[in-house]
Amino acid sequence: MTLSTYIDYVILPILGLSLLLVFIRLLRGPNVVDRVIALDLLITIGVSVITVYSISTEKSTFIDVAMILALIAFLGTIAFAYYLEKRGRK
Repeated sequence: MTLSTYIDYVILPILGLSLLLVFIRLLRGPNVVDRVIALDLLITIGVSVITVYSISTEKSTFIDVAMILALIAFLGTIAFAYYLEKRGRK
């Protein structure tokens, strides 16, 4: 089995299924914290899809895009945690 076949028939369906399940959690999350965690996981899975696409097309430019998206998602999560901490002190 070649790498391209493995990506097409194994990795991408798993990532697609995980995107679907996390999106359901994002919509049905019982509170805001669950939804923010689901959104962070959704972005992380998106980064992995971009990385897999970069590997399959052999274009390293997409790796840079994935790293920038991951950094933005990390900073957003930190900002939300800071917000929750400040809100809890009132």
